Amino acid sequence: MDYDLIVIGAGPGGYVCAIRASQLGKKVAIVDREWLGGVCLNIGCIPSKSLLKNAEITHTILNRAEEFGFSYENLHVDYSVAVKRSRGTATRLTKGVNFLMKKNGIDVHIGTAYLKSKSSVHVTDAKGEVSNLTASNIVIAAGAQPASPGHLSNDGKRVITYREAILQEHLPKSVVIVGGGAIGVEFATIWSSYGSQVTLIEMLPRILPMEDEQISAELTESFHRRGIKIITHAKVEQVETESQKVKVTIKAEKGIQSVSAEQVLIATGFVPNSNNLGLDELGVECDNRGFIKVDARARTNLDGVFAVGDITGKLLLAHVASAQGVVAAETIAGEPTIDLNYRMMPRATYCHPEVASFGYTEVEAREAGHQPKTARFNFQANGKALGIGEYGGWAKIISDEVSGEIIGAHMIGPQVTELLPELTLAQNMELTGAEIARNVHAHPTLSEVVAEAAHGLMGEIIHA
Repeated sequence: MDYDLIVIGAGPGGYVCAIRASQLGKKVAIVDREWLGGVCLNIGCIPSKSLLKNAEITHTILNRAEEFGFSYENLHVDYSVAVKRSRGTATRLTKGVNFLMKKNGIDVHIGTAYLKSKSSVHVTDAKGEVSNLTASNIVIAAGAQPASPGHLSNDGKRVITYREAILQEHLPKSVVIVGGGAIGVEFATIWSSYGSQVTLIEMLPRILPMEDEQISAELTESFHRRGIKIITHAKVEQVETESQKVKVTIKAEKGIQSVSAEQVLIATGFVPNSNNLGLDELGVECDNRGFIKVDARARTNLDGVFAVGDITGKLLLAHVASAQGVVAAETIAGEPTIDLNYRMMPRATYCHPEVASFGYTEVEAREAGHQPKTARFNFQANGKALGIGEYGGWAKIISDEVSGEIIGAHMIGPQVTELLPELTLAQNMELTGAEIARNVHAHPTLSEVVAEAAHGLMGEIIHA
């Protein structure tokens, strides 16, 4: 064999798996058809956070200048500069991944991969030349791509997906976003901050439908204050490109209606990149949507063939892919590892205000046989939040009343994505609310909201 391991896909799942396997003494190759770092580093998680930072500053200047003591004349806000800055951030991190490949002795092959057998991968480069690589183990980390229903097919200009949205330097004056999940609400935040008229359409009863209901309600109120129009219980029936606008016809609770805008962003979910990999011919088992079935150690139904990341359909999140990659590498190397608990994986949405969560909601906890006990504390009573001028939202912790252990948390507010690790660690270590409360939190910090909510589980909130 040429290698101990070939990884197909160089996103957060693939390149992390390759590095961990190399650390464990394995000879590794990684194959990607386009770039190192995958969607996340190049056109997803990382550049979008750069855009969101620019959007935050712009929103403050345009809407809260007097509050912070700023005044200006002839202010010019250039959205294209924000996009260029985001591209610089992405490029820097991609170069970092390339350095890590060299540092760890991992061979990089840019080209299209096709599995010829459980131990053989054909790689076709841009010139059409084919190389055959062999390995005793293969990890498939080919990711996923935006789902585009037939009647919502994108043209890359007027009707777009996140890929075009994150690269275009043009700011749409008006936009209809189809889909109220993480991508939809993040772009709604970005574009509305620059003054775009944003209409957000969600088929289900609420935006961020996978989050706690109170989170969705809080975010909806915040978006309304920003001037974002939200239409839920709405199904898109037709998208028509007109001379200057795109007309979206929807079937909502109030009947058939239409919305027109300069652009339409399709953010309705993802489909796996499982076609044209040779999976069917090889006999790799997939579900009815095309996601590869794996066990708790990322193993497929074929010995020596593993899958990690979005292509498994477990949780389409970069940090989950990386965690799967580590588990797969350790399993291949015969090293001790863990079984991942996908229920307790952290989830982060970088809209404004931010949303962060993990574990059970109250409803899900009851359905799972727990006796949930909850406590909530508002940022409005937090000194740091007041000091930075961002005090909307709250933190809610859910524990099991019998054991006292933390089984979930749901937060909305300033920088709440940074508050998750304490709570997920507490859950992983089977800590109780009392133990979180007794952990001294520095003052003034936003993390004090977590401490107060933990005190609340015992009926001992201090500042409320």
